[in-house]
Amino acid sequence: MSEAVPGGSRLAVVAIVVEDPNQVPALNELLHQHSAYIIGRMGIPYPARGVSLISVALDAPGDVISSLTGKLGRLPGLSVKTAFSKV
Repeated sequence: MSEAVPGGSRLAVVAIVVEDPNQVPALNELLHQHSAYIIGRMGIPYPARGVSLISVALDAPGDVISSLTGKLGRLPGLSVKTAFSKV
């Protein structure tokens, strides 16, 4: 678990649907750049539909989460949604 962040941090889960496997290296690089904030990650390949489903749990300042999800959302072939905790 990350240390307390000045200004507070938020808990969030980012859901990613990967429709273009060519984007996986860029996706992994972005996640690696934010690894200090990642609590856990689960990836499920679904070959029957030709996609992969990834969930990433984060404990980070809101601006870091927004920056990461914005960068992920700009990658073609990825669909990204974020759910924030009220805690």
